[in-house]
Amino acid sequence: QVQLVESGGGLVQPGGSLRLSCAASGSIHSINVMGWYRQAPGKQRELVAIMTSVTSGGSTIYSDSVKGRFTISRDNAKNTVYLQMNNLKPEDTAVYYCNEEELGYEYWGQGTQVTVSS
Repeated sequence: QVQLVESGGGLVQPGGSLRLSCAASGSIHSINVMGWYRQAPGKQRELVAIMTSVTSGGSTIYSDSVKGRFTISRDNAKNTVYLQMNNLKPEDTAVYYCNEEELGYEYWGQGTQVTVSS
């Protein structure tokens, strides 16, 4: 079992920045994918950014809507994944969920609210 705890959400003005963190604990496999998804009211959950483990090359995938504005990173020693979000837009408002996949299993955090509004 893997437990994920997110932090760092909040209210920010358009053009501002936030940094989300997700700490993983439990039995974590060295080969996995960690990342972020989001769900806005009335919409389906969508991928924001994911990153493979160092042992798998540390590859990243971003949704087109956040490319150039968001950056995903990992601290493997701390089993933590981060999402640096810059130049935030009102359409980035959503609940952001941390996700970890390994060995065919998928785990989710409880979500953290990000609201972009003036």
